[in-house]
Amino acid sequence: MKRRYNIIIEKDEEGWYVSEVVELPGCHTQGKTIDQLVERTKEAIKAYLETEEEPEINEEFVGIQQIEV
Repeated sequence: MKRRYNIIIEKDEEGWYVSEVVELPGCHTQGKTIDQLVERTKEAIKAYLETEEEPEINEEFVGIQQIEV
């Protein structure tokens, strides 16, 4: 059964896109393009689930909001 995961995407100072999987602590990767990042993130999730027990998620991810002060 497929499951949905939320990822946070940032762009580092060297121009690489970096993703972090919210529900899987320590599961992250990078790519030069968004398409490459998404594929690598899927691979990272699969590798994570092969080596780690999937944590039970009791919270619902709401989102990220950017504010300016």
